[in-house]
Amino acid sequence: MKKILIVDDATFMQKVTSGILSIRYRVLCASSGQEAVRMYEEEQPDLIISDLYMPDMTGLELQRTLQDKYERVVPFVFITSDEREESESRGLEAGAIDYIRKPFKPEVLLRRIDNAMRQIENAEQIRGLRTVLETDPMTGLLNKAFAQKTLMEVCQKESGVLMMVDLDSFKLVNDLYGHAMGDKVLIRFGEILRCIIRTSDVAGRIGGDEFIVFCRDVRDEELIAQKSKQINEMLLEAAKELMGADMNIPLGASVGAVIAPDEGTDYPTLSEKADKALYQVKQNGKHGYAVFREHALSEHKTGSVSNTMDSIRMILGERNRQRGAYALGFENFRTVYRFLVRTIENYHRRMELVLYTLSGDAQAVELFGEILGRSLRRSDVYTQNSPNQYLVLLLEIQPDDINIVLNRIQTNWDKDGTGDQLRIACESVPLEI
Repeated sequence: MKKILIVDDATFMQKVTSGILSIRYRVLCASSGQEAVRMYEEEQPDLIISDLYMPDMTGLELQRTLQDKYERVVPFVFITSDEREESESRGLEAGAIDYIRKPFKPEVLLRRIDNAMRQIENAEQIRGLRTVLETDPMTGLLNKAFAQKTLMEVCQKESGVLMMVDLDSFKLVNDLYGHAMGDKVLIRFGEILRCIIRTSDVAGRIGGDEFIVFCRDVRDEELIAQKSKQINEMLLEAAKELMGADMNIPLGASVGAVIAPDEGTDYPTLSEKADKALYQVKQNGKHGYAVFREHALSEHKTGSVSNTMDSIRMILGERNRQRGAYALGFENFRTVYRFLVRTIENYHRRMELVLYTLSGDAQAVELFGEILGRSLRRSDVYTQNSPNQYLVLLLEIQPDDINIVLNRIQTNWDKDGTGDQLRIACESVPLEI
């Protein structure tokens, strides 16, 4: 049953109005604007019927208070004994659905409230349809088409900063933790973007792990730096919450920014410039921001690391060095494999390529991968190259030691795994010159 909140400082009018409407609706009553604010938070009524003139807080003030607090349109119908036309105009201009004068006939009141409810339902259906057409279903941000349409208009009329935001090393999340975890990270990142911008700003998802943001009236580079730092800190915190404190993926965000209208008012031009700034960040260590300038890029890395050998090592190096083997996505594993084959050819080194083929449920296969990584040495490398296969590179290993490593993996699986829920086939081949 739809809920209506009646707000009137006259108890008699509360009873009259409630008596008429309660045959069709669930009716709540408040005697003041302050009481109505509290009741709205608790009950979330579908419609508020308010007296226009009340002591302490008028009906118009109540409407503004609720809409400012909840940042959405709150359906109102005003009731008053004031005969002046300007009162009716003020109520309707404020966005009221209807304006009813006292005294009223019961059948007239009921019919007009029924009409108001139908208007609300129609508006909700339209808003729901627009939401489906305009938003990205995963993150709740604007989808690519509507974000671009909105920004075409915004960039022409508003000053501010346009930011292209791209997640760093996101592919490793999908490779190592699965696409379901990747979806969780994207959902959380959408929440992070909404958290660091205002409701008047624009944010959309324009690709798999690519986002775009326009912050109105932001022109200070220091604010861009703060937002970039916030994004990276909040993303890392969320990633560790979702994937565990020992998560070692160098997950972060790179931000390419451009100021409007300094660098133009045309969205395609501005987005191209922001994309150039983003590329600059990607080429200089990621996890930071750059602001496009016509004659130079202002580039920064979170942490202000300079281009010394120490900083280069920091950029190239492994973050949060883990115990056990080095887990890689298949493409990166293939690159490492090709490089090491060259090393073998040139320096007469030896390594072993091991293939594990598994039969069982997905959860058991995933658990085997975790145990595999913990059982190998830190100098070894492994990847999940298909839903039921893992590839391992055992580096600098002698033939007599291979069975020791493979037996250790099997022993740890027997100890910590799910026993007969998984059938394991293992084969290996030496790579040596």
